[in-house]
Amino acid sequence: MAGQPFLDLPRARQARGQLALPGSKSISNRVLLLAALAAGRTDISGLLDSDDTRVMLDALRQLGVEVTDRGSGNVTVSGAGRFPVKQADLFLGNAGTAFRPLTAALALMGGQYRLSGVPRMHERPIGDLVDALRQWGAEINYAGQEGYPPLEIGAGTIRAGAPASVQGAVSSQFLTALLLAAPVLAQESDQPVVIEVIGELISKPYIEITLNLMARYGVQVRRDGWQRFTIEAGAAYLSPGSIAVEGDASSASYFLALGAIGGGPLRVTGVGANSIQGDVAFAQTLAEMGAHIEYGPDWIESRGIRVDRGERLKAFDTDFNLIPDAAMTAAALALFADGPCRLRNIGSWRVKETDRIHAMHTELTKLGAVVTSGPDWLQVTPPAEDGWRDAHIGTWDDHRMAMCFSLAAFGPAAVRILDPGCVSKTFPDYFDVYAGLVSGDGAN
Repeated sequence: MAGQPFLDLPRARQARGQLALPGSKSISNRVLLLAALAAGRTDISGLLDSDDTRVMLDALRQLGVEVTDRGSGNVTVSGAGRFPVKQADLFLGNAGTAFRPLTAALALMGGQYRLSGVPRMHERPIGDLVDALRQWGAEINYAGQEGYPPLEIGAGTIRAGAPASVQGAVSSQFLTALLLAAPVLAQESDQPVVIEVIGELISKPYIEITLNLMARYGVQVRRDGWQRFTIEAGAAYLSPGSIAVEGDASSASYFLALGAIGGGPLRVTGVGANSIQGDVAFAQTLAEMGAHIEYGPDWIESRGIRVDRGERLKAFDTDFNLIPDAAMTAAALALFADGPCRLRNIGSWRVKETDRIHAMHTELTKLGAVVTSGPDWLQVTPPAEDGWRDAHIGTWDDHRMAMCFSLAAFGPAAVRILDPGCVSKTFPDYFDVYAGLVSGDGAN
């Protein structure tokens, strides 16, 4: 599908079946970096194969980390502790889960590095992370606009000393980056390494993923609420030997949503009641909208209404601060609700792969929805039955825009997805999997 300019989606009426989810992007890139920083060899299974993980793998190889690809999502990483290569020019695409943590780790390595990405990456703020790292003595300069990539990292004079303070309201990836890198500083320090969060921390479930995985690699973080995190002096990563990557809970949202509007049953495997990912909470959002949800230890199943028969989901007014990625799926589902739907506390959408509030506002309007939005909210009034309009949906080089708007095919309008290949960021074969679960005219 790469390079394909558009994809016309057939009218969808029913969705049912089962799929094994691809590995979690958030977990995959965290585990790769942890394995590279740990003593010992880590056998990783279930690793996501996507643009973002390839970027991380390529970067680690450039930095001298031994990585062996054993095929089918199985990779072995031989931990280097401190990266052997002390000078490198890294291109990291639009992968925030690679760019932010590598910035923090490399700033503590005592080398000379340049980090850059695609034009959109250079529009995504990183100043709060840089400011925090400078409090530890890191030497980081902006090669372009102040507060944004590309970055030039020098050796610096690194010290634990005072706490590093970071803003919590822009992106949880800044705190994750500091946490993942902190043991690089702690293992050679006689003082604990302390990170303090200024203001309200968004996307807390993603920090819980980070802390959970750090513990798997032998580093326990002491947390005082969501404001102060302490890593003890001498803490160092040790490989657990092997680790399995969960299925991607954000990607699960699209398929659980299909079951909610296409009757179902539709089951996803790879995440379930025992998942460490916060986005599994989206299933509860679907239940509140009227879907029937069942859980197993490593699966979730949804059954729901049939919008092709005129049935409607329940409208919602929900704070999505904890699950901002899955919230995009809720915005698309608002097309099939029985009244106006409001998404609150989604300000982090503004600094994602695109300005997602603006992009979602624009594309939902094309389909006939009445949309209003503000700095951190979006309200969607679904189209009347005769108010739907055929639309060419722009994806804004954002994988989640492409995937969540596949749900619009359950409406009466003709839907064309532009640049469908952008899903390669996290789910390269999404539309093939989607087509295998959805049926159109003639469905019972």
